[in-house]
Amino acid sequence: MEPSEIEFLSEKTPVEIIPNFNHHGIIHLISGNVGPFRAGLPAVVPLWLGVNLKQRNKCRILSPDWMDVEKLEDKKEEEKKSKFFTKMPHENYLEVTHLLLDVAGDDISRADDVRTLVKDLWDMRISKLRSSIDTLVGSGGIHASLNHLTQLEINSVRPLLPDALNLLQALQECHESEEEENTDSQSTSRNSASIFNTTS
Repeated sequence: MEPSEIEFLSEKTPVEIIPNFNHHGIIHLISGNVGPFRAGLPAVVPLWLGVNLKQRNKCRILSPDWMDVEKLEDKKEEEKKSKFFTKMPHENYLEVTHLLLDVAGDDISRADDVRTLVKDLWDMRISKLRSSIDTLVGSGGIHASLNHLTQLEINSVRPLLPDALNLLQALQECHESEEEENTDSQSTSRNSASIFNTTS
């Protein structure tokens, strides 16, 4: 998928809003029903709807529990200490953070710190992913198991990885073919020498 498609899918994430309007009916959406809305009372809506309402000054968006500076700092420290990928607090942590901070930065506590910590997490994980790929290609491996990667993280290496693995496989096949030819050539040489010695 393209990054824009992954961002589109992340917009289905449920978020909590505080509306400043009243709407007593239920709104029927393809993804499910939302409403009714009462001013000042929390309601859960898809992220795309929350963003739309926020842009029209119809609500404020409550920060998700995982978008807490202390929790993100703990997650950053955990990621730094682990040589493996740790489980992220949300499958689309980067996309959701960008969407919320771009539209509702005034609703997010310590928004600048949140932005920095999420960016640090992304950089650390992408660096770890590239190192893993270098190790995989350098060792001549043809497959690897990488747990806890998000869709966007996988997508970031998708353009490069298949071509690199295809080239690696082609080189291995070429090397194996050369070894077989050398083995056949040596076998033929021994047989010829044996026939020559017998004739003599």
